[in-house]
Amino acid sequence: MPMGSTVLQLVSGPTGTVAKVHPTVLFNMCDSYIRRNDQTDRVIGTLLGSVSSDGTVDIRNSYAVPHNESLEQVAVDIEYHRSMFELHQRVNPKEVIVGWYSTSAGVSVSDALIQDFYAREATNPVYLTVDTTFQDETASIRAFVSTALNLGDRQLAAQFHEIQLDLRMIEAERVGFDVLKKTIVEKLPDDLEALETSMLRLQSMIDTVFKYVEDVIEGKLPPDNAVGRYLADTIASIPKISPDAFDRLFNDSIQDLLLVLYLANLTRTQLSLAKKLNSAAQIF
Repeated sequence: MPMGSTVLQLVSGPTGTVAKVHPTVLFNMCDSYIRRNDQTDRVIGTLLGSVSSDGTVDIRNSYAVPHNESLEQVAVDIEYHRSMFELHQRVNPKEVIVGWYSTSAGVSVSDALIQDFYAREATNPVYLTVDTTFQDETASIRAFVSTALNLGDRQLAAQFHEIQLDLRMIEAERVGFDVLKKTIVEKLPDDLEALETSMLRLQSMIDTVFKYVEDVIEGKLPPDNAVGRYLADTIASIPKISPDAFDRLFNDSIQDLLLVLYLANLTRTQLSLAKKLNSAAQIF
């Protein structure tokens, strides 16, 4: 190599990073986007959580941070950011800063400046983006980490790399997330409608698994040992119970639920009646 030459270096970042996002974070992001100022195109904020020894980032909480941005510069309210972090530390000291979020469809030009700021707050911060327009009722949720592009000793830019995103929800959270993706909602689903939606989704997943197993047996698809072990563990987790015992257990649970509903309605009726009697006694 000639003497005095300048070397362009791409600093390699950690590989295999996985981001696990709790649905509360997504709800907070959408809520902050709805409450934003009219002059603000997007909302940014801080992600809180923990980082495991294998590099998995568990994102459990978030809060919005005021900012102003233009084509050439970005101004983040650092004092507000640190005050909010101190308040969260009082409630849950185990949650640390793991990155930041933006209500946008992807990476923009000014994101490198914000990423540089959060790189001073956390090691290898995760950048989470959510397209809050929910076009075609689909949620575009992506996670990135960045690596520095250096020219000699001077950093030129940050290169973003998309990482694996794991979004896990319980069924009640899944129902709320599906409602959130719809641009127009006439009414929220009741318990029966939510149960019906869950059962239809479960039936669809069972049909998908059944078709996959049939294709593997017929040789249409190559077998995957990891998928096979996962299916075996799922089936093994189902308790072995006879149909008669299941029907009896289900009917007993339904009867207990109906009894609770009856007692609740009876109590509500008695309270309403007592209120009307007291009002009548005060009048006469």
